[in-house]
Amino acid sequence: MIQPSDFQALLLTLQLAAYSTAILLLLGTPLAWWLATTNSRLRPVIETLVALPLVLPPTVLGFYLLIALSPNGVIGQPLQALGLPGLAFTFSGLVVGSVIYSLPFVVQPLQNAFSSLGPRPLEVAATLGAGPMARFCYVVLPLTRLGYLSAAVLGFAHTLGEFGVVLMIGGNIPGETQVVSIAIYEHVEALAYSQAHILAGLLLGLSFTVLLLINLANRRSRLVGLQ
Repeated sequence: MIQPSDFQALLLTLQLAAYSTAILLLLGTPLAWWLATTNSRLRPVIETLVALPLVLPPTVLGFYLLIALSPNGVIGQPLQALGLPGLAFTFSGLVVGSVIYSLPFVVQPLQNAFSSLGPRPLEVAATLGAGPMARFCYVVLPLTRLGYLSAAVLGFAHTLGEFGVVLMIGGNIPGETQVVSIAIYEHVEALAYSQAHILAGLLLGLSFTVLLLINLANRRSRLVGLQ
């Protein structure tokens, strides 16, 4: 049976994944659109920075984020000067780390969806008098909805399994920064394998479900396109 502290960690993990995914979609949309449409020489550099969390060890990323969020860091120091609370070892800090760590899992599917769209639908909408925002809202968004679904599911699922980053910048504070992955590690250290099995099984089932949903949605889309 799941313990109250584990249930609290599960809720905190779902909350972290939901917040991070929402922020990633908001920030990732203009970034992915720019990457898909620009001819700037900076594009390879920005693409590399976005993809960096894919190859960078999570503990390395978490270490530098911890330095940046600390009271003397490039982020923590201005916050402290403004009288705002620090982000290190807080839930807000976890959100910041999760957004950076899961950035490529959201930006890259959106960028691919925007690139595959091509200029023709936007040109047609422009000839009908639609402005830039109208073209994006009524042409781009409907035609790239599967890209958004993939980005949201991948961003959410990836956040569920974070360990190194959240441990470095959030520590292991029950009810505040202890997510499921850290709770599993804590159970294994204490040789409480039965509790670790429960939490690991929940994460496994949840991850499988969200990936199955995206595969079914993609399959349905392909079948509709063949009709």
